Amino acid sequence: MEMEKSDKTPMYQYIMNDIKRKIAAGELKPHDPLPTQIELAKEYNTSEITSRRALSDLVQEGFVYRIRGKGSFVHDNPSATDSEAIRVIYFAHRNHEVGTFVHPFFTDMFDGIREVCEENGIIFYMWDMGEDYNLPDDPHAGIVLLTLTEKENFDLTRLTAWQEEKRRFVTVHFYYPHLGIPYVIVDNLTGGYLATQHLISQGHQRIGIVLTGNSILDLNQEFSLRLQGYKLALSQHQIPFNSDLIIVIPGEDERVVMGEEGFKRLMALPDPPTAVFATSDYKAFGAMNAAREMGMRVPDDVSIIGFDDVMLSEYSYPRLTTVNQNTRKLGKRAAEILLFEWGENGAPLLKDEIVPTLTIRDSTAPPSSEK
Repeated sequence: MEMEKSDKTPMYQYIMNDIKRKIAAGELKPHDPLPTQIELAKEYNTSEITSRRALSDLVQEGFVYRIRGKGSFVHDNPSATDSEAIRVIYFAHRNHEVGTFVHPFFTDMFDGIREVCEENGIIFYMWDMGEDYNLPDDPHAGIVLLTLTEKENFDLTRLTAWQEEKRRFVTVHFYYPHLGIPYVIVDNLTGGYLATQHLISQGHQRIGIVLTGNSILDLNQEFSLRLQGYKLALSQHQIPFNSDLIIVIPGEDERVVMGEEGFKRLMALPDPPTAVFATSDYKAFGAMNAAREMGMRVPDDVSIIGFDDVMLSEYSYPRLTTVNQNTRKLGKRAAEILLFEWGENGAPLLKDEIVPTLTIRDSTAPPSSEK
């Protein structure tokens, strides 16, 4: 049964009311796709400006959500149009320097969060929790939570306390499956595998790896997983694992000098590697600097691959082959979980791993003996 239009009802409001009626009647179910604004304009014999406003207002009222490139969909809980609907998403961190967030891992993530927020009429802010772990006062805000800290471990009791308060949050970069908190991370194991597999495909058998940590037994989650990916690629090609080719450099932040030191230590081996996997682009830049200092040509004498795909990697000489972490997708998924997959009883334990991609440039080539 179609709704009759009153002459006094604006057309955009009529379209909204008709869609709300279809939702209430069960004609449209949660996550059903809605017609595009072009299709709505034809269906209701109106302009695209009018149909676009109708869809935008339905998003604002919590009846509809949007996913860029896919369309508009009926919200999981369309009746939740009260103050409990998420209207703001915060990226919350603890005491990080602003300069930390200029790394593409974060800037791309923020672009992904912002994209989903803009599509759905949500405000996006950054939030520093400070020493006291203070979250925003709004108990219905969505929180994309970074638990990585620069000097000390994150207090896990805060996470359980926020769960008991029914705060809506998803962790990124690091995760705690035993707490049942939804999380989105980069698949660092696959990233390490892709980098090593690329070097093997070029014909390299002796591949050094430079990691950040206090020792091979004391690596954080991301570098430990990149090392596992390295070992997996070697094992699949029956290349023996050689601990001499593993260099671990201590440090709080990724720095060029770490790559310089790691490269020199590898090249000082009696049988040095023909390729080096530096597990960050900054370390890779350092490795290339050290190679030039030692009179070695990249990639003629040694191949070097990085990880992160920072902007400068495209302009280094030679241009750096590296792994892009696809953190724009990570940000989008974190925001989508908060907005579209959070029910009345919270969110189920959701795990989403974003697969990195290999960016091949000029710093890798077959070993000189095979050219």
